[in-house]
Amino acid sequence: MIKLTWALVAEHMDEWTGDDIAQGAAVLEARVGTVVAASGMKPEAVEHWRTDFLTPVVDPLRTEGTAVLTRGESWSKAAGPLLACASSVG
Repeated sequence: MIKLTWALVAEHMDEWTGDDIAQGAAVLEARVGTVVAASGMKPEAVEHWRTDFLTPVVDPLRTEGTAVLTRGESWSKAAGPLLACASSVG
């Protein structure tokens, strides 16, 4: 079982628990994407945010995060105001 938590500095915090890190990465991407899209930023700013902050966290979660969690270690990554952490639970 994997627990994935994330925070947007001074804005939002959320978590997901499950067995498939790819699913967790998709949930992280969708939920943070929704928060950013609803923030009132212009579409160009939302796209910039996704490219510069969300993607640099989600893509490594799918790759290096999977390998790290398989070894039983914890994983974390931050980009700008976004921080995500994953660890095995249970």
